[in-house]
Amino acid sequence: QVQLVESGGGSVQAGGSLRLSCAPSEYTYEGISSCMGWFRQTPGKEREGVGVIDSDGTTYYADSLKGRFTISQDNAKNTLYLQMNSLKPEDTAMYYCAAGIGLYDCYTGSWAAVPSDIGYWGRGTQVTVSS
Repeated sequence: QVQLVESGGGSVQAGGSLRLSCAPSEYTYEGISSCMGWFRQTPGKEREGVGVIDSDGTTYYADSLKGRFTISQDNAKNTLYLQMNSLKPEDTAMYYCAAGIGLYDCYTGSWAAVPSDIGYWGRGTQVTVSS
């Protein structure tokens, strides 16, 4: 069973930056990396999509996060990244990495609603932004 492991979370002041990383626990990248992404969730709220990236490196973001968040991938390292700049207190959440997102969901924007058939999830990394 593939496990995704996130890292890079922490506490930062508003206006600061963080970079999250996500890597699979074993080399099974092929087949799950056609569309990968980041999601986040705060207590009492639904999980929401942050953005996704396809195997060609094309990225799609939640409208509210465009310009501040950037998703990238290093195929040589089998690692997915989320660069977060100009962080705001409302960005405070548990951030999750996901893989095996269906291509239909990837390209149509349906990923934002967190499809139930996403293949793989990490355990999350906490990001806390203080004002």
